[in-house]
Amino acid sequence: MAGLAASFGSGAMTNSINEIGKAACIFAIGTNTTANHPIIGRQIDRALRNGTKLIVADPRQIPLCRKAHIWLRLQPGTDVALLKGMMRVILDEKLFDTSFVKERCEDFEAFETSIMEYDLATAAEISGVTAKEIAEAARMYASTSPATILYTMGITQHSHGTDNVRSVANLALVTGNIGKPSTGVNPLRGQNNVQGACDMGALPNVYPGYQKVDDKEVREKFEKAWGCDLNPSPGVTLTEIFEAAHAGKVKALYLMGENPMVTDPDSKFIEKAISRLELFVVQDLFLTDTARLADVVLPAASFAEKDGTFTNTERRVQRVRQAIEPVENARPDWMIICDVARNMDAKGFDFDSPDQIMEEIRSLTPSYGGIKYERLKKSGLQWPCPFPIHPGTPYLYSDRFNTPSGRAQLAPVEYRPSAETASNEYPFILTTRRSIFHYHSVLSRKVPGLNALRGEEHVEINPADAASLEIKDGEVVIVASKRGSVKAKIKITGVVTPGVVSMTFHYGETRTNILTSTALDPIAKIPEFKVCAVKIERKESAYISKDYLRWGTGGK
Repeated sequence: MAGLAASFGSGAMTNSINEIGKAACIFAIGTNTTANHPIIGRQIDRALRNGTKLIVADPRQIPLCRKAHIWLRLQPGTDVALLKGMMRVILDEKLFDTSFVKERCEDFEAFETSIMEYDLATAAEISGVTAKEIAEAARMYASTSPATILYTMGITQHSHGTDNVRSVANLALVTGNIGKPSTGVNPLRGQNNVQGACDMGALPNVYPGYQKVDDKEVREKFEKAWGCDLNPSPGVTLTEIFEAAHAGKVKALYLMGENPMVTDPDSKFIEKAISRLELFVVQDLFLTDTARLADVVLPAASFAEKDGTFTNTERRVQRVRQAIEPVENARPDWMIICDVARNMDAKGFDFDSPDQIMEEIRSLTPSYGGIKYERLKKSGLQWPCPFPIHPGTPYLYSDRFNTPSGRAQLAPVEYRPSAETASNEYPFILTTRRSIFHYHSVLSRKVPGLNALRGEEHVEINPADAASLEIKDGEVVIVASKRGSVKAKIKITGVVTPGVVSMTFHYGETRTNILTSTALDPIAKIPEFKVCAVKIERKESAYISKDYLRWGTGGK
């Protein structure tokens, strides 16, 4: 698994977007691609027109299911069981790539033992997918080359998200579907520059370029460049920051481009944690639900009001060019940060332009070493791009993996249930999702046309469950978990299975994440947004908030 750390640790695609359309088989697991990544969804359509086989694994009947050759309708949180079942078939029927495993992988024996201890009947019982369907999917993926895997937060946002990713990696490795065009393990980033933020060290354990904080040689390099002493210990994640604030261990917080009051789990706890801070600064485009709680709000410029670069999900660094002047007193993020730093007598923040910052990035980040502004005039460059004439890297691991031996490590993984399961008191499993009409919690809610298309929250529920609860389509209900409750309208649909309900998290007036679990993956520290136990109660009348009236009504 360490052989794929540079990609998975960064959340980057191993391959390029345009390679998807040339794959012979696409396995989309935990991704509603056509709704949440429509440009990449078009690559899937392109591939299907060329005869590509499509396997979809998702608890909901997403639009891709109608196009799929095989739809694996697994129960939420059972991805490891499903994937181990597929790999059991691949090993039993000798469908794995023996030469690739021999030449480019290690620890196969331990991996094989862990798979052979797990039979297909167990995988079917846990996942809810029939043994026949699991076997058919395994044969299709393993025997149709090149095959690519696409996934998003349906895989990662679990208390066992790291195990899910390891299982996906094992599947690609054992079939030799990595290190070649139109193959790979491809996590699709949800925002235009999430990849760039991580590349630049917006993680608690790395400096820019995923250089480890606790690596003495790396740390000394940055100390020399920045002229300061650096802490040798990794920091804490976003979720852990709020836990520390609640405990009084974090006194001040500077928050940029996040709205955790709507998007983080157990948002009532988030509000309590913020209230215990001695100083809370928010830097954002809009006065978000979270910014309303800040001591200081710093207005930031939007993408159209600044120059710079974005790095997208395929590791492509692209220029961003200013189109309009910043509105009122908004300013680019880098300029605000530099001014704050200089006012605190910090050294090394005397930049006059984004291209000067890029030059520092190049000098300290090997994977960005060859990326200059003058080289980004057309279509950008994909890292790693280590020197000025390097063309960029369309796909990773063509020759070796990032391990001392150069071989990828096949990692035994055991299935673990989700932190919460249905019970008599909370008989439904809630899984959260995004709407095609909105993104996160602020930007798209400012667009009247999008609010007209979907202006309020809906609770998707199966017709059988609606009948048992005697609730009607459009009726307002209370959805409650151990952490709190929200009100929303019912949408009766076969998109979800009996026992499962689904909601989005875009609406500040219906804060779905009041409900969600704070259980974390022990390694990645990602919250388990995709599985939490809830109950649904009838409500004869609904409270309509002022915010709801201001943001718009209606919805389809």
